[in-house]
Amino acid sequence: MKKLVTIVLVLFTVCLNAQTNTDLLKHYEAYYKQMKLQGDVQGIVNAMTHLNVLQPSQARKDTLAYIYMSENQYRQAINTIGFEKNAADSDIALEVKAVSLKALKRPELAIGHFQEMFNRKPNAYLAYDLAELNMTVQNNTEIEKHINYGLANATDDMKKAFFETQQPYEVPLKSAFMYLNALNTFNKDRKNNIDAAVDILDAALKTAPNFNLIQLTKTELLRQKQALQAQEEQTKN
Repeated sequence: MKKLVTIVLVLFTVCLNAQTNTDLLKHYEAYYKQMKLQGDVQGIVNAMTHLNVLQPSQARKDTLAYIYMSENQYRQAINTIGFEKNAADSDIALEVKAVSLKALKRPELAIGHFQEMFNRKPNAYLAYDLAELNMTVQNNTEIEKHINYGLANATDDMKKAFFETQQPYEVPLKSAFMYLNALNTFNKDRKNNIDAAVDILDAALKTAPNFNLIQLTKTELLRQKQALQAQEEQTKN
């Protein structure tokens, strides 16, 4: 008799817990929909977190991480889904890891995720990110490969935004690749390639006269050229 009572109590507890979880899931699903309607990002995060605790799924985790990334909360995004490379990662997870690690200034980790995104769906924008990141870690072979891809595949309607001025501005993506090409040319030989880099910058300015960063870079390169010439004159004398 005691054994029977124990079994009944266990079954009752299991059923009660199942019912409670079902009710909570319905509640947070409704709460999630309402927060989306209201545009309440923190409410969406809270709802998704509860749903993932009650009924864990990779899709929910990816979505939560994407919301964090969209709100510039990059560390929280990485803490949610990790930073490791995983061949089974969804496109969303890949984007979250790539963008978040880049924003957290971890180019050596971000490159692998951007490369996998590029392998799945190659495009000029991803090539720009890869060229820029590889320039940070001084991987010359990869820099040139992605710059060449971008110069060949960037179309006239593609734009790249820059934010070094108080008023952000856009330039043609191909002009942005020309800028990277000038930097890469200069970095190969900082003494003898100044003129070649400046020529590339001048060509880019013809397609993007508002490209402020090029003007700044050109001014600095010409300053360095004058300094080198002055040193050479002093050495001769």
